[in-house]
Amino acid sequence: MFADFALSAEQEAVLEAHLELLMRWNRTVNLTAIRNREEAIERHYCESLFLGSRLPAGRLRIADVGSGAGFPGFPVAVLRPDCLVTLIESHQRKAVFLREAARQVGNVRVLAARAEDVKETFDWAISRAVSYRDLGSFLKKLAPNVDLLTGSEGPPAMGFRWEIPVALPWGDQRFLRTGRTVSRETGVFGSG
Repeated sequence: MFADFALSAEQEAVLEAHLELLMRWNRTVNLTAIRNREEAIERHYCESLFLGSRLPAGRLRIADVGSGAGFPGFPVAVLRPDCLVTLIESHQRKAVFLREAARQVGNVRVLAARAEDVKETFDWAISRAVSYRDLGSFLKKLAPNVDLLTGSEGPPAMGFRWEIPVALPWGDQRFLRTGRTVSRETGVFGSG
């Protein structure tokens, strides 16, 4: 199912269980507009795993902003068990789904809160399908490094220096955009 990524059988089983739970819950709770299994695998899981495979090595504290049904954070947590991934979701029913989905994944925690109200900081923030306008007011306070899964429109500065976007292998208008803050005192980019 996820042939492009070096996943163990156990990791694949966790992602498969998440997909099955997502398909069941999506019938009654609007978790995602994508209802087709193959499209869900490509757009949700493969894009998320692609992002996770490009994160720097080592233990990272990662915030998934506007996690929704767990993307990109849940697959990133499965791919990177060395990292602690916090799924931030303000919609209560989606947060309930995330808690149920993450029961067996030890490096995931769920915060049922608006991201701009979260007081802690992280090494890295990740997000997909959240508007730049919604992210702009708080993203820099949350983490010095960000990875966004986006469409063709480039991000505004938002206090980050953006690297050249990486085209995703699935579709011609999908990109991974990495931004890093610059310390005013040192001129050094965010760690990572």
